[in-house]
Amino acid sequence: MLDRSNIKKLAAEVGFDLCGIAPCRHLAANEAWFRDWLDRGYQASLGYLERNTDKRFDPRRLVENARTAVVCAAAYKNRVGEGYPPGHRTKIASYACMRDYHASVREMLDLLFAALRAEHPDLAGRAFVDTAPLAEKQLAVEAGLGWIGRQSLLVTPQHGTYVVLGELILCDDADTYDTPFEGTRCGRCRNCLESCPTGAIVAPRVIDAGRCIACHTIERRPCSEVDLDGWIFGCERCQSCCPHNQKAPMHASPRFDPLFDPIALTPDDWHSMTEAEFAERLGETPLTRSGLERIRNNIRKN
Repeated sequence: MLDRSNIKKLAAEVGFDLCGIAPCRHLAANEAWFRDWLDRGYQASLGYLERNTDKRFDPRRLVENARTAVVCAAAYKNRVGEGYPPGHRTKIASYACMRDYHASVREMLDLLFAALRAEHPDLAGRAFVDTAPLAEKQLAVEAGLGWIGRQSLLVTPQHGTYVVLGELILCDDADTYDTPFEGTRCGRCRNCLESCPTGAIVAPRVIDAGRCIACHTIERRPCSEVDLDGWIFGCERCQSCCPHNQKAPMHASPRFDPLFDPIALTPDDWHSMTEAEFAERLGETPLTRSGLERIRNNIRKN
């Protein structure tokens, strides 16, 4: 049996800011809501969301004999997350200014898993960093880390939405589990809905991916066009306006230090950049997901 307090101590030692423990179970209500969302076509060009829905809401279908979900969060807020100057036309989401979080969080999870297996040599399980069908935001709620805000993101009391998540799905019980987070702390605030430039938040916690600037600048090219509002990779308008983010502290871990300053890069800088320069300066960031030419095309649309 796993010691909940020890798991949290080890998670903090490898650099996570938050850690919660939840039992693996079928999240039936969330699956029903998600299937309705798909039926309305809000996934737009994100066809991969239509696959493995049964696994997405039951970790036991992803990992045989899964019993415990260890949900870890790392804070990454940096200066870019506070917003851009008015009229800036080459905006990049703040998470894309640092080393790709998939690599950083995976390393941290591997260290945590290794520490747990040093104490429990027969412990089985898998690590996940946003690369498999897993309802990680709802698992974070189940583990007591926060609530789902009106912009459909996990909001934590300590760090707002500026956190990246990783999970260990383990094949053993914990001695105790965290209490799921009840309710929300959004109050009457509707900043995220009112600030979205394209109206992609069609209702509280309902996103139309076909209108979402982040999807238009990064994901598979949609069949329609939207005003990118100056964004060339991602969009954080619904985050920078959130009161919980405005009062959140800057990140503490050097792992999440920005590798470049997007405010300092002009459209001319992007157009004159060679592929070799792009790889050298930005090759460790998520910007490689879209590539230099896609970024240039997004600049032209702005």
